[in-house]
Amino acid sequence: MKYYNSNTIIYLDGKFEKAVNSNTDLYGQSLHYGYAAFEGIRAYKTHNGNRIFKAAAHFDRLERSCQLANIPFPWDKQELIAATYKLLQLNKLKDAYIRPLVFCHPNMKLNEPNGVSILICAWEWDAYSGNKLLKLTISDYERPNPKSTPMEAKLSGNYVNSILATTAANIKGYDEALLLDMHGFVAEASGANIFLEKDGKLYTPSLGNILPGITRATVKELCNVLDIECIEKKLTVEDLKKADSAFLCGTATEIAGIASIDDIVFRPLWRESIGYTIQRAYKNLVLEKVNYEVII
Repeated sequence: MKYYNSNTIIYLDGKFEKAVNSNTDLYGQSLHYGYAAFEGIRAYKTHNGNRIFKAAAHFDRLERSCQLANIPFPWDKQELIAATYKLLQLNKLKDAYIRPLVFCHPNMKLNEPNGVSILICAWEWDAYSGNKLLKLTISDYERPNPKSTPMEAKLSGNYVNSILATTAANIKGYDEALLLDMHGFVAEASGANIFLEKDGKLYTPSLGNILPGITRATVKELCNVLDIECIEKKLTVEDLKKADSAFLCGTATEIAGIASIDDIVFRPLWRESIGYTIQRAYKNLVLEKVNYEVII
């Protein structure tokens, strides 16, 4: 997939310019060491016009990721949100995936950045995992120890772990990898959080060894509105085996049902699961068909 063409506009350090005319220094810390922070955001075409879903929450997390990694964040977030809407307009995008990236200037040393830049780009992108039910495998890779890297920060370098796990899963014929933490508890997929359904309740891994997803938080908010009990706790592989159904959630993934995890097959029809109810409610929310946010 090509993410840009000769007419694609990006936002770079306060200016709008063509992607094909942009360049970066090959000695940057972000390129060499993965020392960068990013976000994944979606925009939707609604009956009230173009809408970036939870823009403030995403830019707040971008700033927080930078703080946790000692990366400067000198920008006004409201200005960045306004620039993102302008970027969508310039590229004539309605339903779009948006990628802000804070990257570091040239510095071959392993210390704080000499300076930072911000890039915002956008492209048309369907749900990352498609619309099918997913086949997962429990990965041989684990989520990093939170004492080795801040797991609540969305840092570029952290996603090497995700690439390794996903590639290994794909080679084996699976759609996605499910990673455990260093203690053997269920953590998350390579780029999405997980929820399990059991006896009419939802369960999701506790914070600490996972990325606190904004879509994950939205699912919890929808559960509150829809009177669905949602419990955060440490989940085991045995919990996976006993679950009635399961789904992944994330900005890129949105809400994606899981058909199986290795030899664990979820038998109930997806349309009869709580995940399907959440999937429909989430879609209505982002498209503003139902204003759950008045309640949330």
